[in-house]
Formats: sequence, structure tokens, C-alpha cells
Amino acid sequence: MTSNAKSNFSQTAFIAGAFLGLTGVIAGAMGAHSLEKVLPPDMLDAFKTGVRFQMYHAFGLLLLGILFERYPSKSLRWAIGLFLVGSILFSGSIYLLALTPLKVGIVTPIGGTLLIVGWGMLLLWAVRKR
Repeated sequence: MTSNAKSNFSQTAFIAGAFLGLTGVIAGAMGAHSLEKVLPPDMLDAFKTGVRFQMYHAFGLLLLGILFERYPSKSLRWAIGLFLVGSILFSGSIYLLALTPLKVGIVTPIGGTLLIVGWGMLLLWAVRKR
């Protein structure tokens, strides 16, 4: 992998992590200050779960960007992509379920599965690196 391609992929992970972090803080503030007045408790709890997982994976993407910059590998590249797509599907579907009448619940476990596989790819990288 060329140095430029490695740098671009790391930069993508950093941008995605920063974006998820930024929007996660905004969503968390919205949930804490606006939505608790209008959502039933179960939907507010679901919304908070979406925020929490979004923030976990925002930090995960930042970590993966650092690791990929130093140790580029297919496993880390996959983990980055899976964290990003999984976060969007998992948290995004929870936000839609909590805030709209859309029935997108089938998307949530798909996103969750992608996150699990992403963590598995990070584990695979770590085992191989050892």
C-alpha cells in the first residue's frame, strides 16, 4: 500500500470518527434537553442507546485511524468500514424508530452485526500482530 493511500484511509477514519463524535454530542444534547419532554421513556432509552453506541464507535474509528496509519492491514481497513457503516445503520435506525413512525427495526440488528464483525476484524488484526 502506498504511503498516500495509507494516509488517505487513515484520514477517512479520522473524519468519520470526528463526524460521528460531533453528531453524537449533538444528538445526546438533543435527547437530554428536548426529547425527554416529548418521547415516552422507552423511546428515550432507545435513543440514548443509539447515542452511546455512536460515541463508542466514534472513538473506535479514531483509534483505528491511528492504528491503520502505523500498521496498515486489510483487517484494520475492514474494521474501519464496518464500524462506519454499522454505526450509521445501528444508531441511525434507532434514531428513526424513536423519532418517526418509520418501521426500520430490521436495520438495527444488521448494523449491530456489522459492528460485531468490525470488532472481530480488530481482534483478528491484534492476534495476527502478536
